[in-house]
Amino acid sequence: MRIVIQRVKEASVAVAGEVIGQIGHGMMVLVGVEEGDTDDDCRWLAAKTVALRIFDDENGVMNRSVADVGGNVLAVSQFTLTASTRKGNRPSYIRAGGHELATRLYQMYADLVADALGRPTAQGRFGADMQVALVNDGPVTIIIDSRLRE
Repeated sequence: MRIVIQRVKEASVAVAGEVIGQIGHGMMVLVGVEEGDTDDDCRWLAAKTVALRIFDDENGVMNRSVADVGGNVLAVSQFTLTASTRKGNRPSYIRAGGHELATRLYQMYADLVADALGRPTAQGRFGADMQVALVNDGPVTIIIDSRLRE
């Protein structure tokens, strides 16, 4: 699994012009599932997301997590995170997880983050054509791949 985390002042996701998820201060997370990803990958990423220290402390040092600052999380499924551009300029998505695996792991990720924070995770709609809006705070953008475990 791959995620892209952006520290945001606000973020929202809409489908057909209707906002279906939005947050204020917190993290907007794009979630990509690849074939072969497991529940363990999902659990590791959810724990990493909640503990990641990318919010400023009283000294202006990124030393606090989304849990520490009372922030929220918006999770949006994004199969294009699995893209390969090795064979030219048209990305291949052959590594993207199938519908059943991807929907299950995306939902599991959102649920695990919500459980860890003690509040709901705002979400996009899996498989929908979504419009995402955000105000990146910093900007701070982090890419994490569960297979690299960095």
